[in-house]
Amino acid sequence: MEYFHKKIGKDMKVTSLIENESDKRYKKEHGLCVHIEYNGNSYLLDTGSSDKFLTNASRIGINISNVDIAVLSHGHCDHSGGYAGFFKANSKAKVYARVVGDTPYYFKVGPVQSYVGMPKNIIREYSDRFVGVDGIYKLAEGVWLVPHTTRDLEKIAVKAHMYRKIQNGFVPDDYSHEQSLVFESPKGLVIFNSCSHAGICNIINEVKAAFSNFDIYAVIGGFHLMGIWGTASCAYSKEEILQIVYTLKEAGVQHIYTGHCTGKPAFRIMKEIANSERAT
Repeated sequence: MEYFHKKIGKDMKVTSLIENESDKRYKKEHGLCVHIEYNGNSYLLDTGSSDKFLTNASRIGINISNVDIAVLSHGHCDHSGGYAGFFKANSKAKVYARVVGDTPYYFKVGPVQSYVGMPKNIIREYSDRFVGVDGIYKLAEGVWLVPHTTRDLEKIAVKAHMYRKIQNGFVPDDYSHEQSLVFESPKGLVIFNSCSHAGICNIINEVKAAFSNFDIYAVIGGFHLMGIWGTASCAYSKEEILQIVYTLKEAGVQHIYTGHCTGKPAFRIMKEIANSERAT
């Protein structure tokens, strides 16, 4: 995705403030932070792994102190590591999240485990800034938070090596802490899901079920197709990636903007498909 700037209609502008890739003008890191202007309000989705997004925002000309509403897509450190910096820069915006306590999430391959949850105690230290949400939640007029309703998401977690630590050990993550941020636009719904751990096709179906009267204009975020070696690797076959693209197309998705945890190999395959379809 790199530095991303897109106007969607006259009332919506989307800017990525941190991403895995960038040119020399902007800082980069493994993480994602997106700024959205919509109907007169300023939204911030995630913060990336650190407060580097603040430097990029300043260089772009976005005043973080003016953010009205913040959203945490899920309880991982590469999306929540900059909240201490955000709270210092912004004194008013609440963060709407599915998690309201410690996030014992781990990346685990065999006996090797790595903590990937939020910075410890961040929610306790800033308890007045976090708002726990449940179900389909209306943030503002035309703005929604949508949870996962698909069953057996633990199977996807096992493939991605994502686990939750409990008293007696580890269990596959059910991704109940993940949510989509959805905006209504004249062209259709614009869906943000920073990592799409539950599977982007499942997420599209969940949103379509919740908003059956809307078409889907755009999907923005990571698709978590990378393998255990990070964004240079891929956990899915070319045939599986092709099926994802065709499923999104059949669902009526008009535009896809992806990066971060999608991974470079999967992104190349998606780009090849897009280029071949343009050529025919």
